[in-house]
Amino acid sequence: MTGTVTAVILTKNEEINIERCLKSLVWCDEIIVIDDFSIDTTVKIARKYTDRIFIHDMGGNFAEQRNFGISKAKGDWILFVDADEEVSLSLQYEITNLIGNQFNVQIGFYIKRIDEMWGRKLFHGEVGNSVLLRLAQKNTGKWIGRVHEVWQVKGKTGKLRNPLYHYPHPNITSFLQKINQYSSLRAQELYEKKANITFWQIIIYPKAKFFYNYILKVGFLDGISGLVVALMMSFHSFLVRGKLWFLYQHE
Repeated sequence: MTGTVTAVILTKNEEINIERCLKSLVWCDEIIVIDDFSIDTTVKIARKYTDRIFIHDMGGNFAEQRNFGISKAKGDWILFVDADEEVSLSLQYEITNLIGNQFNVQIGFYIKRIDEMWGRKLFHGEVGNSVLLRLAQKNTGKWIGRVHEVWQVKGKTGKLRNPLYHYPHPNITSFLQKINQYSSLRAQELYEKKANITFWQIIIYPKAKFFYNYILKVGFLDGISGLVVALMMSFHSFLVRGKLWFLYQHE
């Protein structure tokens, strides 16, 4: 299957990250930015690379924002890249060779993502083996999930060899801000699904999350960065369940 590639990026006040991301996508046939009413210079920077910029309210639903991006794409293939990610040169070559192969029968591809935080690449913990479906033919599926969304496509999928680089959380403050945002969205999603919440879940889930990241997934091998990530993800788990409990108290 041959064809063209549209890159889709969701943004919200990403002036620190967006230029690095867009520079790594100039090889694409089309770049689309879906911006959730940024109040910084994100859109101004993006205009240097594309005129396909849409201001669209995310409404607390990442999947719907991504599906809106799909609806605007003109390419045969769609590549989703977050604003704090960067397509490696080797991944670029792999994708361009892939879509130029008329014998390819796969309609979607998983891509390995390597996190780098505070000058250190993370190879352990839950982020150490992150593989995400980010490249697929248009109209083969849709995104689902308010937060921690996934792209569900119908057809045969494969896995690319080369990585996508991820530069999340330049400092602890931004990490905490993201945790607060994502935990609120996740709690609301669980509330709408009438998920159960108990006292013991609020206590046990965060501890289990830390044990999973730091011990089972050997996050300790990533040094202090691995410890911070394990603690932060444990805190995220606590906030999700604490906020869910709070929602039930105010029905």
